[in-house]
Amino acid sequence: MICPHCFADVSAKERTGQVCSRCTKRFALDPRIHGRGMNDRRIKRIAEKATEGGRLRMTVTQLWYLSRTSSGTSPARPARGIRPGVRWLVAAPLAVLLLVAGNFVPGVPGAVTVTAAVAVVVTASLMRFRPATRASSYITPSESQFRQMMAGPWAVAYGKPLPRVVDDGPHAPHPRTPPPARPRVVILCTDHAAAVFLRRNAIPARLDALLVEAAPGAAPEALADAPAGLPVVTLHDADALGALLAPLLRQAHPDRVVVDAGLPVTAVRTRRGAVHRVSSAATPSAADLRSLAGLSGADAAWLAQGYWSPLAAVPPRRLEAAVTAAVRRALAARPARSTDGFLTWPAEVPSPGGGPSRTKGAAAG
Repeated sequence: MICPHCFADVSAKERTGQVCSRCTKRFALDPRIHGRGMNDRRIKRIAEKATEGGRLRMTVTQLWYLSRTSSGTSPARPARGIRPGVRWLVAAPLAVLLLVAGNFVPGVPGAVTVTAAVAVVVTASLMRFRPATRASSYITPSESQFRQMMAGPWAVAYGKPLPRVVDDGPHAPHPRTPPPARPRVVILCTDHAAAVFLRRNAIPARLDALLVEAAPGAAPEALADAPAGLPVVTLHDADALGALLAPLLRQAHPDRVVVDAGLPVTAVRTRRGAVHRVSSAATPSAADLRSLAGLSGADAAWLAQGYWSPLAAVPPRRLEAAVTAAVRRALAARPARSTDGFLTWPAEVPSPGGGPSRTKGAAAG
């Protein structure tokens, strides 16, 4: 491993206790302890690039997605084989019956019957049952592991968080900024990390926008206190509820322009390097997603199976650019254009490991 302080190549024996034996300085992350790719130089490099040298602030969640070393999904699998209880419910009585019959039948027929009983027991013992499994996803390191690294070893080694990286965890303080006196547009965001990113970079204030953060399921009701008639820009994950958000808002508020700046499913579903996750929550049917959200059959089926991609995985500069473009589009639009579809996102996707990891939002990134 390369020491982040003196840049010496130190072996495992030369960095015990997360202290470099060459320069005697403490570092935070050791790949041997914290996993492949988890080292101070790489994390600093990713944060430096994502914040554009300090121009932007980013959240720990955004840094986690960009710093991941691997991620993927496993499809749902049906049950295979016969359950042990059912198997032995049939095999045991049959074996006993054959053994009893074999004892009463003399000669070769009796021996064959006993052999058949043994064969039934052996076959039942060798049979295997695999229960059905749900679709699942993984990200390495996990979010909890990464947050522990930042709050534990990193804080011990450096005494402070990474520059321009803010904590967006559930217990972190989130200073509220006053809304603009005369907002011109509403940004409705259902992703907490993205909302913190926007707020900490004063993006809503710069765009004369009122930022409204809401849980995905409560987003349509969140506009109740927003000034009437203002255009709305929606920001959401590439998931089933997100795909339905703009169409539902257009139905509920026909007087508003609604621009969907959420992460489009088409941008991430088949994109290599995008973050794919699986939700255990109930999702709308593919038919509903096709008819209400206007999705293709493939996109609707993907979401209906519980797959989704996080908006927070989009590199910060691309998220900033997408929001800015969406606000301009909303201000320039007329209510008659509120039926427009998803905002077009940039197509470039960063690769995992050296910089922004295969972020799902990657179509956005």
